[in-house]
Amino acid sequence: MVKHNNVIPNGHFKKHWQNYVRTWFNQPARKTRRRIARQKKAVKIFPRPTSGPLRPIVQCQTLKYNMKPRAGRGFTFEELKAAGIPKKLAPTIGISVDHRRKNRSLEGLQANVQRLKTYKAKLVIFPRRARKYKAGDSTPEELATATQVKGDYLPIAREKPTVEIAKITEEMKTFKAYGKLRVERMNAKQVGARLKKAAEADKEEKK
Repeated sequence: MVKHNNVIPNGHFKKHWQNYVRTWFNQPARKTRRRIARQKKAVKIFPRPTSGPLRPIVQCQTLKYNMKPRAGRGFTFEELKAAGIPKKLAPTIGISVDHRRKNRSLEGLQANVQRLKTYKAKLVIFPRRARKYKAGDSTPEELATATQVKGDYLPIAREKPTVEIAKITEEMKTFKAYGKLRVERMNAKQVGARLKKAAEADKEEKK
């Protein structure tokens, strides 16, 4: 209820609303502009992949996201060494390197080493000068069949958890979870008293 001799609330919240409307009429033109920019970039960086250098698989931070894998900044020296790739050669063949990152799990290290080995097996290295091949360059046959990779190279796929299906037995139906928890909680609480009681009974028997 309104109390006292105040002005009746009638907020004018729709004044000049036309000035605050955000229009989006340039979206089709932006779409075309982005597509042309992607095409120009692909031509400029040919024959390298359009998505840039290869990135490692890392786990997101914080309790909320740590189950989700994502692309990291770069591979560690340990991962490069395990894959047999010199750390100075890696940036020149499209592999990003991060000297600050550390490997904190064996699974992550093995996954990234396998990623590097897969990349290395599929890698086609063009010579710096045409018709002047050096050690490590790909053969002319491989160069002739090489194509530019557009989009994400070796995309990170998250594995879906598998659910095991089992039939409900009579034992499961009759099982009382709450009662079991209460009994186990009481057992844990009475451990000290029962041990003391057993020790006293043992002492009485010895007398």
